[in-house]
Amino acid sequence: MHTSSDGQKYEVRVDSLNANHSFKYFGKEQGVSVYTFRDERDLLWHSLVFSAADRESAYVIDGLMHNEVVKSDIHSTDAFGYSEAIFATSNLVGVAYAPRFKNLKRQRRYIFRSRQSVDRSSWKIKPQGYVDEHHIIQFWDDILRFIATIKLKETTASDIFRRLNSYSKQHGLYQALKAFGQPLKSLFILRVIDEPVLRMSIEKVLHGVEHVHRFTRAVSVGNPREFLQAEKEDQEMAEACKRLIKNCIICWNYLYLSQKLAEIDDPVKRELKRGGPWVGGRLGERQPLGRIRSVGGKIQRLGRNQAPKTDRLTRRSPWELQN
Repeated sequence: MHTSSDGQKYEVRVDSLNANHSFKYFGKEQGVSVYTFRDERDLLWHSLVFSAADRESAYVIDGLMHNEVVKSDIHSTDAFGYSEAIFATSNLVGVAYAPRFKNLKRQRRYIFRSRQSVDRSSWKIKPQGYVDEHHIIQFWDDILRFIATIKLKETTASDIFRRLNSYSKQHGLYQALKAFGQPLKSLFILRVIDEPVLRMSIEKVLHGVEHVHRFTRAVSVGNPREFLQAEKEDQEMAEACKRLIKNCIICWNYLYLSQKLAEIDDPVKRELKRGGPWVGGRLGERQPLGRIRSVGGKIQRLGRNQAPKTDRLTRRSPWELQN
């Protein structure tokens, strides 16, 4: 299963220890980051709320280790969720990591020193650095303890990464994880260049999680990008309630689509109309279906006048089915 995750900034209207100032996103105010995880079925299976000053990459492993039901084979993030240490950690926990690089040609590629004397004159893509395999061997026992701690859920990966990054110099374990992730990142870059199917798959899942942010704005009451809660636990509870509402809408839309597909006798037309719980609106948009309800055991869509008017600009709900 190909999963993905992405973060979004939320302003916090009250004083909060979990929030931090960021002029780029909040001006003179403070806020937090909400990091959402999505699978290829469009279901949202986890979300995290943390300070806007924290880097998103430290929380990728937390989401992958949280759910015992959703087993991810490959996970994608944008450039904010990427680091070489995440390449190493995800590989050791059994998940292939496939981020979308913002500028692929600027990413450094690495090779082992044992191939230093190989003739590279015919190579179209050449490495730019060497992997420090001796450092990996030196800290290999610490790496295994690090992975065992995460898989046994004694503590979260984000807490360990935060502790490792708190030292004035980079900790030896963190340097070893980076060194372990460098050849993995180099192999992934070569795969991205060589495999268009992989590139398309990454773009598809990341576009899906970006549409989740639009979905959040539609189901929210008031300002959809702010928290009125000060405590971290209350913020996570508010985000979990939003996630529950979105998953309910997506599940009902699956039922509605299944009923409509069952009414089509022509298998060719049925295959053409097959899709996920989203339907196309105007060109270049993907919009979820409108509100639906069950009446007498049958699924019905609410009429245009019954749907909530959540879009203030167009005065119509972005979740209505378009005729």
